[in-house]
Amino acid sequence: MSNQSESKAVLRSSTPPSEENRRRLLAFLEKKYGAPVTMEWERDDKLVDGFLLQVGSEIYDWSVEGRLRQFKERLEQLPASRGEIIPLIRETVQNWTPDVAPEEMGRVVTVGDEIATVSGLEHAAYGEILVFSSGIKGMVQDLKPEGLGCILFGDGDELTEGSIVRRTGKTAGIPVSDGYLGRVVDALGSPIDGKGEILATEYRPIEMAAPGIVDRQPVNRPLETGILSIDAMFPIGRGQRELIIGDRQTGKTAIALDTILNQKGKDVVCIYVAIGQKASSVAQLTQTLEKHEAMDYCIIVSACASDSATLQYVAPYAGCALAEYFMYRGRDVLIVYDDLSKHAIAYRALSLLLERSPGREAYPGDVFYLHSRLLERSAHLSDEKGGGSMTALPIVETQAGDVSAYIPTNIISITDGQIFLESDLFFSGQRPAVNVGLSVSRVGGDAQTRAMKTAAGVLRLDLAQYREMEVFTQFSSDLDELTRKQLAYGQGLMRLLRQPQYHPMSPHEQVFLLVAALHHVMQEVPAREIERFRREYLAYMERTRGDLAHRIDETGQLAPSDTQAILDAAQDFYTKQWAKPSGAEAR
Repeated sequence: MSNQSESKAVLRSSTPPSEENRRRLLAFLEKKYGAPVTMEWERDDKLVDGFLLQVGSEIYDWSVEGRLRQFKERLEQLPASRGEIIPLIRETVQNWTPDVAPEEMGRVVTVGDEIATVSGLEHAAYGEILVFSSGIKGMVQDLKPEGLGCILFGDGDELTEGSIVRRTGKTAGIPVSDGYLGRVVDALGSPIDGKGEILATEYRPIEMAAPGIVDRQPVNRPLETGILSIDAMFPIGRGQRELIIGDRQTGKTAIALDTILNQKGKDVVCIYVAIGQKASSVAQLTQTLEKHEAMDYCIIVSACASDSATLQYVAPYAGCALAEYFMYRGRDVLIVYDDLSKHAIAYRALSLLLERSPGREAYPGDVFYLHSRLLERSAHLSDEKGGGSMTALPIVETQAGDVSAYIPTNIISITDGQIFLESDLFFSGQRPAVNVGLSVSRVGGDAQTRAMKTAAGVLRLDLAQYREMEVFTQFSSDLDELTRKQLAYGQGLMRLLRQPQYHPMSPHEQVFLLVAALHHVMQEVPAREIERFRREYLAYMERTRGDLAHRIDETGQLAPSDTQAILDAAQDFYTKQWAKPSGAEAR
């Protein structure tokens, strides 16, 4: 504060100060600011006990409410240790004295549509949390010479022009702890599942710098989804960012949910961030996870469609902060953002209300940075940093399969690959409806076990050849025998890749199926019988090759002799149990 511009003080209290108190306050101000200060008194009947002393944008709060607030903040800084909390509170009460440091205070200029414009907070920073006189909080989102643009984390109906705003000096953050496992929370970390409060051990900012190159190591450990078509052709590694993209109602959430279910017993923390979804959909997903005993290692962060755009904007960053808490403790984390299209829409609404210039498709120019600074935080940390990982599965909704729209192209360029779900495939019964031509994993075989890499072989090439041949022969009625066999082989592969929801496959089941299919063991099996063949064949292999199944799951290796053993067993099953005459007649 300059002495010339701020030489006037305003004292607010319910009664005028005595001459002695006035003299002591003027002496305090002269000592504080190094120059004589004039002081005016204003009546404020709300200040029954204590007073407020304002000098420019700085305020000294000696009211009862101010002291209680300071004391509450001091209690919140205590470590959350159950055994020692009572002695710590007792010691804090005995030793606590009010802080006489000035606070910076501002005033609300305008308020409406989850946005408040604030003046007087000259030193507030971008992303800082502000507290309004009504008790709700907001976050600084726009810095202008004439004032601050602040998004509100609550109902702003009680705010009026001239309401007092205080700085907290804190950036937006979320409480974190192991106690969040198995819980459903909102975008601010408050539980909404009716199971009581969550004991937090730390407070993490929702905005953090992504790990640097030195703090990372290559993505080289698989994170199995349990979905045959993905694990075989588009493998996902721990620390990777794989986009799930497709039109509405094509099974995007189903893939993410099956991936979460497949992490059971693998010591992976799963965080599902629901952005702009119906509350009933989130409740149904929670029930599904509980039914499959998966909530013990899951956290659901929900910002429903009925929530404000502010909460929908903050939700993925809050989920990422929770994921980082576990990642920096050496844990492997899977986080699903469902979906970032609605996140971008919420940010667009806030930006337009903050009077930022719209760009392509009315989105603000920094929407690319919005998602890149979120997804770049996914990483496989170096051993020096604990070796933890965060694997991100962002979901993006397209319109009529248009992947060239603004938000899809942005996120495709940020991620390490995409799984594209095609509407035509979905409605034809091919589920998951993965488009082999448009889907890709830029990590590739580095994220596969040797067993899966060996077993998958030429699967993607064979499927691509089948799709090409299917297009050229769909109007032809006269096909030679070789072409018919190739088409039947491709149809069998496509049927094999159909997988019911909530039934992820183990690694050895995928290897058994791929080895048999790509060596044409099931060449003569009609496409409509593939599902039954798969079920009975896997049951047969479990009975006769249980030791091999266990070894594949444990080591991830597949020796040539193991491949031959699988082939021999598959041929035995086909000739002796599937294709025998009595079985054929029965079918």
